[in-house]
Amino acid sequence: MQDLKNLSQKNRFSNIKPFSTGGNNRRLKPKVGTGRSRLPMPSGKRLQHLKLTLIFLAAVLALTPVCIATVKLSGETWKHVSGWLASFSESTPKPVEAAKPPNTPSNFELAGNLLENANANGDHLTAVSPEGLHFNYTIQGGLQKRVYDFLAKNKVPYGVFVAIEPATGRILGMTSYSSVDPSWTKSSAYGLYPMASLFKIITASAALESGKLTPESVIEFRGGSTSESPKYWEISHRGKNNRQDVTHAMGKSINPVYGRIASDIAGKASVMESVSRFGFNQKLFKGIPAKPSQATEPHSNNDLMLMGAGLNHDVKISPLHAAVIMSAIANGGRMMTPTLTTSILDNKGHEKETFVPQEARRLVTSETASSLTKMLSSTVRTGTSRKAFHDRRGRPLIDVEIAAKTGSINGSDPKGHYSWFAAFAPLQNPQIALVALVINPDKWKIKASQVGQQALEEFFEK
Repeated sequence: MQDLKNLSQKNRFSNIKPFSTGGNNRRLKPKVGTGRSRLPMPSGKRLQHLKLTLIFLAAVLALTPVCIATVKLSGETWKHVSGWLASFSESTPKPVEAAKPPNTPSNFELAGNLLENANANGDHLTAVSPEGLHFNYTIQGGLQKRVYDFLAKNKVPYGVFVAIEPATGRILGMTSYSSVDPSWTKSSAYGLYPMASLFKIITASAALESGKLTPESVIEFRGGSTSESPKYWEISHRGKNNRQDVTHAMGKSINPVYGRIASDIAGKASVMESVSRFGFNQKLFKGIPAKPSQATEPHSNNDLMLMGAGLNHDVKISPLHAAVIMSAIANGGRMMTPTLTTSILDNKGHEKETFVPQEARRLVTSETASSLTKMLSSTVRTGTSRKAFHDRRGRPLIDVEIAAKTGSINGSDPKGHYSWFAAFAPLQNPQIALVALVINPDKWKIKASQVGQQALEEFFEK
């Protein structure tokens, strides 16, 4: 390599001529008289170009082994080299991104967080935030206390209650209790739980809206009323099938009837359309921290029947959303935006926000809402909640006509048996819609329908 470097130094090699034909090389010395001309020697620029070409070729030959070795570098070695090269680019400091401001909770969320420690002035509740905001609640203090005390007295593992005024969306009660995990109560009204047979309301809505069903329609089916196996629900063409009108089946919560309504009368498209219209798989209300309710499209007819009967464990809803749905049916199909406050004042006593009822969407037509009301009225009168609302002699405990639906299913978050009760009353001009959820272990003291009975008794005796 040392010799190659010095080829460019002309003064050291000025007497060397490439392809020289001097006298020492006799084989190349031309013979006299041969007639051949001697090869002309390059000179000047041609000689210089030739020298440079030789230098280039020598450099290529010398560097070839190095290039081959570089290509054969292991992946790990290349990583080190890449990291070393990258260190140079990282040496230049990057501009620091501006810190994102923290999410500011909505007034609804602030009011909900302060509700547990709100001050009672008769039936009126108020609370003041650390920033000085003064919240005037829509909550009825007597109703709130009656339900909470009932849950606490019976030491329910998990219990949550929400009540709404149908015509306005004002939340009349929102409370919860847990003897197992007190921290669960903070967001219990906004969490998601298996909907169970409350979904039969959506199944019925889909069939009613399509005009293929009335409250008097009779459905044939096979299997027991609590059967959870759709393969036994299909009717036999030989006859000897069970028969049930849909109103009685709603009150008794007959699984095969509503499984067949979903599959053979409404159809998957209508059921999923109702699912969307009722607010599943979407954020319903801005500023309200309830999780979006879930209901994925069934993959088979068997899955559709399970969904229609309320046996799909993956169909989940929050108690707040369930209460809003019952409130909308009571309100002729119009869903109102729920609120916790009648007004909010700033730290100087000036009114910052005043509640004005707002319609969020229409769930069903007024005719469908009327049909659903008729179907739901059988639950307390002759159905699954009759015992909770009548004494041992069969006399009603509350002198008010009630539309209701129960639900029952096992769940895992939290683990236990889920008991739902959703209702509104009175049937004509409803003043309250409510939902109660109680989660028990294998043995239980109270069911959700008993919580509903306590709430309605308190509300109509005030």
